[in-house]
Amino acid sequence: MRAVLALSAGDGSPMTTRQIAEAMKVPQSYLSKVLQALVRGGLVFTTRGLKGGFVLTRPPAEINLLEIMEIVNPIRRIEHCPLDLEGHSSQLCPLHRRLDQAMAMVQEAFAATTLAELLSENNPCPTLTSQLQNLRPYGLEPRRD
Repeated sequence: MRAVLALSAGDGSPMTTRQIAEAMKVPQSYLSKVLQALVRGGLVFTTRGLKGGFVLTRPPAEINLLEIMEIVNPIRRIEHCPLDLEGHSSQLCPLHRRLDQAMAMVQEAFAATTLAELLSENNPCPTLTSQLQNLRPYGLEPRRD
């Protein structure tokens, strides 16, 4: 999430793995794997060369958190008893039904939240804001879309 937020907060110019890792305080080796998954998932595009790096394929207002989660670490719904108990074969027990309902609510909340919303001035996050300020040394200004 933080990598995609860093790309959203920039001016749309490509950012290197190193730039994102430094700005968002994530290990570069782990970030590389996440960015590769985001490229395969079609959310991020990569360019090679001196001014190369990663960019979003769509504006932040068009990307919701569920899309990111589905690419990197999908939310698993409970469709049958995870314990393989015979008595639970036709329907979920009350505990697993409620756990699945909670996961459905998380999916709905993530689907209804865009990157632009997270970065909006109406919904500031002090920790994220301070990390995004680290992008300015790279000459990147916040996006306006």
